[in-house]
Amino acid sequence: MAFEKMKLKEIEVWDGNMAASHAMRQVQIDVVSAYPITPSTPIVENYSKFLADGYIEGEFMMVESEHAAMSGCIGASAAGGRVATATSAQGLALMMETLYQASGMRLPIVLNIVNRALAAPLNVNGDHSDMYLTRDSGWIHFDAYNPQHVYDLNFIAFKVAEDHDVRLPAIVSQDGFMTSHTAQGVRTLDDDTAYNFVGEFKPMNDMLDLDHPVTHGVQTEEDWHFEHKARQHNDLMTKVFPKIEEAFDAFEKLTGRRYNIVETYHMDDAEVAIVCMGTSVETAAEVAKELRENEGIKAGVIGIRVLRPWPYKQLQEVVKNLKAVATLDRSSPNGAPGMLFNEISGVVINLDKRPVINNYIYGLGGRDLTKVHVAEVFRDLKANADAGKLTTPTQQFIGVRGPKLSYL
Repeated sequence: MAFEKMKLKEIEVWDGNMAASHAMRQVQIDVVSAYPITPSTPIVENYSKFLADGYIEGEFMMVESEHAAMSGCIGASAAGGRVATATSAQGLALMMETLYQASGMRLPIVLNIVNRALAAPLNVNGDHSDMYLTRDSGWIHFDAYNPQHVYDLNFIAFKVAEDHDVRLPAIVSQDGFMTSHTAQGVRTLDDDTAYNFVGEFKPMNDMLDLDHPVTHGVQTEEDWHFEHKARQHNDLMTKVFPKIEEAFDAFEKLTGRRYNIVETYHMDDAEVAIVCMGTSVETAAEVAKELRENEGIKAGVIGIRVLRPWPYKQLQEVVKNLKAVATLDRSSPNGAPGMLFNEISGVVINLDKRPVINNYIYGLGGRDLTKVHVAEVFRDLKANADAGKLTTPTQQFIGVRGPKLSYL
């Protein structure tokens, strides 16, 4: 079946869900296997309409659950197709078993995650519980801060995941409602340019190549399981970063838009910095600029663009001259320091000069992070930097009603 090309304006007003849908349309996916869940439903809903309107040549499978959705993706990818889907929250939790299957079988599926709080209590708004749930499942993980990033990073995710030196699945995450349902201007690519950037899908070890039989998902037990996982980890660490850099460079050459494994804002002479992800990065960068101008605080912001593989060495270079760092975790740690606190602590532990680090839990269930909140964090950091030690609790909660909470 032939498909129609869609004429786009140079700048379209899209929310993050629509941006993901169009990127998926433009790379001409062979199979999307999906089950809807708020707030990611419009991604596959839009995609199915594109298919019905004749803009897509592939197949759309509506299945009975999110577990089945990723299972369908795994089968289609193993058969030799370009494959993608989307999910959120409880759906992602139901899908988790199959994420490990996809990465262990080296299937280059792309998953758009629209971050949402995990129940209970039931909440459909965005925090980063989803991102944290997936971080050790063996998937490459890109983080988008706005709809433009969602659009662009989908192309990059397909290009990196499908590289025959990588062959690992990839996640593109965005913040539920704050990105997924917030419309902004998105600079587009025409259909041919977008498709050609990713390139034609080239199967590898596909089950439908009957002249070269293969087995997927074998059982290994103790005799080979360790070697399999060690190889996968080593490939992540040694091969993925250069491929991501190549894709970032190629995308910048094509569009003029630059992405980095670790994004930095006002960091050239920064003494204190916030480390965060998602929509909070842009808020923090704006506050850092204002505090530099109005209060003389040498404030900077570090945005995690690639959550997995973890950019250990890249972050060491960024933080090595700082006096104080705050990590902002948008997920409940349930009796522990937040994930970013632990990860950044691991980054700095072997530095000759280590910054003071503290942790803030914020924004759970979609609670707003305001500029006033961020300014207070930077002022805490300034006090810590001046004292050369913590002057506040190691972990605090931002914007919680009632008495001020701290854990450590």
